[in-house]
Amino acid sequence: MGTIVLLPIGVDDSALDRCLGALDAGTPADTALWLADDGQAGPRAQAVIEHWLAQTPLRAEYTRRARGIGEVAHLDEMLRACAGADVVVLAPDAVPAPGWLLQLEACFARDASIGSATPWCNSGETAAWPRLGEINPLPDDLAALAQACAALPPQHPELPSAVAHAVLLRGNARRKAGGLDMHSYGSWNAALVDLSLRMAGLGWRNALCETAFVARAEEARAYEGDLDALGTRWPSWQPRLAAFLMADPLRQQRQALQRLHRQAIMPRSQGDLFAVPATASPEQPA
Repeated sequence: MGTIVLLPIGVDDSALDRCLGALDAGTPADTALWLADDGQAGPRAQAVIEHWLAQTPLRAEYTRRARGIGEVAHLDEMLRACAGADVVVLAPDAVPAPGWLLQLEACFARDASIGSATPWCNSGETAAWPRLGEINPLPDDLAALAQACAALPPQHPELPSAVAHAVLLRGNARRKAGGLDMHSYGSWNAALVDLSLRMAGLGWRNALCETAFVARAEEARAYEGDLDALGTRWPSWQPRLAAFLMADPLRQQRQALQRLHRQAIMPRSQGDLFAVPATASPEQPA
């Protein structure tokens, strides 16, 4: 069974339209994609989905609950329906760069100890680029950035936890760790952090997939009480997160990506400076 992309639908129809367009442009045509609506999408968002479903090359399905059950319970329902398959949970405002899914799958193939793989993101907290822990602007040229990411050596360093803009979850690791805790958390991003920490407790790694990039307009927001619940259950997580942000162990990888990105965009911006006009011809010696 191949990887399944799970896209919980939000309320921002413009962000959804941008996300679906990026998925079409940068994801293999045979990819299974599940758009699941917990009764959140308004009439315009439903129209966007209907139009997109009629023309997408992806194997996409759309489900909508008549009455919402809460975002954590809804995502848990999606994960359970996927049984032991590897799944990507994608934020509804995410903008995946070309090749994003193939790079995440290659990350899993390289290291069976990885339980969750998180790509770079301009608003990716511990996986943020170019500046760590900041909400950086949306990249102008995702194709060039994807090219630069793919040129990085695939080392897959460990993160304190998964990050919710996009995360690939290994099926057997997820099954052994159990489902999402819908009783302790209000936001699915906090519930995913909790799940990734449980997987780490069982021996799997939460890794950065530095060869992939998924953009996002904003960082995920925790509901009131979510961070307190995480801190109570995982008292070492927040100190580890703070130490990670202070020590910045990914500095070299981010700087390398910055250099490769400059190289990727240079031919586009300066190529005309070195082009020989079609009418030009070398002078003949006298």
